Amino acid sequence: MNLELVEKIANAVLYEGYILYPYRPSATKNQQRWNFGGVYPRKFSEANNGTDAWTMQTQCLVSGDKKTTVDIQVRFLQMVKREVCKPTADLKGNDTQDSIADADFQTVSMLEVSGKIFQTWQEAVEREIKLPSFSLSELDGRTQQQTFTFPSNREVEVLRDEENKIGGVIVRKQEFINCEIKISAEKVAEKLFKVTIRIFNQTPFEFGDNREEGLMRAFVSTHKILGVGEGEFVSLLEPPEEFSKIAAACENIGTYPVLVGEEGMRDCVLSSPIILYDYPEVSPESAGDFFDGTEMDEMLTLRIMTLTDDEKHEMRGADERTRRMLERTETMPPEMMMKLHGVMRNLPPNKENEQ
Repeated sequence: MNLELVEKIANAVLYEGYILYPYRPSATKNQQRWNFGGVYPRKFSEANNGTDAWTMQTQCLVSGDKKTTVDIQVRFLQMVKREVCKPTADLKGNDTQDSIADADFQTVSMLEVSGKIFQTWQEAVEREIKLPSFSLSELDGRTQQQTFTFPSNREVEVLRDEENKIGGVIVRKQEFINCEIKISAEKVAEKLFKVTIRIFNQTPFEFGDNREEGLMRAFVSTHKILGVGEGEFVSLLEPPEEFSKIAAACENIGTYPVLVGEEGMRDCVLSSPIILYDYPEVSPESAGDFFDGTEMDEMLTLRIMTLTDDEKHEMRGADERTRRMLERTETMPPEMMMKLHGVMRNLPPNKENEQ
């Protein structure tokens, strides 16, 4: 398995839609986030009549025998609520952490300290669940179940000005979440097994249909990386003729499994919430993430360059990822920009026919 290649694609999926142009929290399109791969608490889903799913299912085909092993990683982002607060009274730079914690702060949408903009918004932390390796003999006709929890957390970051006075604080909160995963396999033909992985969000929820609270306890951009030992995966997009009906019967809910890695290798599958071809690639001309696969890098680069100074100031303060994107764009050398300006490639025969 080419881990570098697989992780590059998986990370692009993980942050797809994280923030969209014009990359400012105040922009309308960034008021509601996480459009792909959301798995929400069950009670929130039920309060919304199932509009937002609380489960996700992957089914894929593995060619092998009972000695064949399957490795599974589940990856997602968990939202972190970031509140920017200003003190209601002057605080000195030598105040203790306890006195800061006991001080009275007011949450604001935006705060400027020493020329830097800080905004109330959401961040995200990456979550990765690595399950133990299972043989098909352990999965055939039975279900393996694993439960994982991540605790709630609260952190306070103090913001100081040039005179070491406390200009404000950033309070970051993340909620407790509970993830249940069920894995099973079924022999569907000679040396062919259908593997099923189901994810359930079992996080307690007592806020009715409150979407903001639901998002705080959701798994977002949820996807799976599957590896196989002493066997191989069968493409669901282009299966061998004898397996075409079995492949068509695989039921994938909220996800699309495709082969990833080097072309022709069949030892790894990415089960993505975004529709992809087998063996997807990140364009070598792409200098970094723009979080928006529906747009071209060149177009987004040019758009960022047209932002006003005030808009760039807000973008720089959105979070660390957008700040790096802005700096990368502003320092992009002309030769790299030229590489974005049109590239001719020959498509594989099967993709040419689809044009």
